[in-house]
Amino acid sequence: MLPIDLRGKRALVAGVADDGGFGFAIAKCLAEAGATVCVGTWPPALTIFRNLLERGKMDESRRMPDGTLLQFEKVYPLDAAYDALVDAPEEVRTSKRYKDTGDFSIDGLVRGLTADFGPQPLDILVHSLANGPEVKKPLLEVSRGGYLSAVSVSAYSMVAMLQRLGPLMRPRGSAMSLTYMASERAIPGYGGGMSSAKGALESDTRLLAFEAGRKWGVRVNTISAGPYASRAASAIGIISRMVEYCARNAPITEPLEATEVGMAAAFLCSPLASGITGTTLYVDKGYHSMGMSADALNDGGPGAP
Repeated sequence: MLPIDLRGKRALVAGVADDGGFGFAIAKCLAEAGATVCVGTWPPALTIFRNLLERGKMDESRRMPDGTLLQFEKVYPLDAAYDALVDAPEEVRTSKRYKDTGDFSIDGLVRGLTADFGPQPLDILVHSLANGPEVKKPLLEVSRGGYLSAVSVSAYSMVAMLQRLGPLMRPRGSAMSLTYMASERAIPGYGGGMSSAKGALESDTRLLAFEAGRKWGVRVNTISAGPYASRAASAIGIISRMVEYCARNAPITEPLEATEVGMAAAFLCSPLASGITGTTLYVDKGYHSMGMSADALNDGGPGAP
């Protein structure tokens, strides 16, 4: 038996604000493998997230196989659009949703981790962050600001976090992110520059794997997950149609479950994957391997032989 054993490891999962997305599923699977888990939560969602935890509204989804509840070692405020607090505009820092959260920047997260757990507190970094303010707009209609914001939050934030957290990681550390196939194929409706951001994230994964591997011995990978109807993904506007289309046309004709991404992430972050870095791992029921839709074949429509 080859168990995924993460006992004695500490993970930071950046991008958990509820129990309905990949970030939460990854956090839970890491905990099931024995890791302690800290999370970084977007400040506007932080109060609601803490209330859900405290009032037991997430108890069922937090239930572990042994009957206990998933516990987060620490919940940090994090807006990865800002490397330092001074980078955030005053109207953001003083707004109702931010002003009482403390230092929500990446540097603030680093200081919080080292203050709470010492100079080398981390073994695993999970980047589950993505945002495009104009995601519903076709690329031809996206503003420069919307495009750059999508790339900043969804791709550069991984670079910025690894810059600062890489030196804090213990030997044989692992970092990973989440990408999507729009990085390599046109997905109409997935706009706002998000496809460009995912392309950048995958390219950065390869170079970060080399640089972080040589500098700190840290492995860097990304998971290309199939579409999943999380609360965050609802911002796309067509997520249910994306899920249905992939389920019809993938080799395995079932909708993707978040736990399947969580288990793959736990493997990638474990010693069982010690030889894997710089890789995009597809967890999409095999949809990425298709060159023609099954719909076209079954209906005898355009594209059918």
